[in-house]
Amino acid sequence: MNRQQRIEARLREGLAPAELDVEDESHQHHGHSGWREAGETHYRVVVVSAAFAGRSRVERHRIVNGMLTTEFDTGLHALALSLRAPGE
Repeated sequence: MNRQQRIEARLREGLAPAELDVEDESHQHHGHSGWREAGETHYRVVVVSAAFAGRSRVERHRIVNGMLTTEFDTGLHALALSLRAPGE
């Protein structure tokens, strides 16, 4: 299982999203901080989940980042996050 698949699985398990899109954008960060030749360092993530209802933008980011601690510890460098509750 690659990093993108692990991210998707963890977010599905923890957030039961109505919408989930995880895109590896590592190739767009060639030569930038945290970039590695093997890729899997920079991702764009869109999640729509009822778990975000009534939570601030910062709280939503903390939830997702906390769920992916292992990935950050093993080479994930950056996430571009779009996190919404249904209807937003």
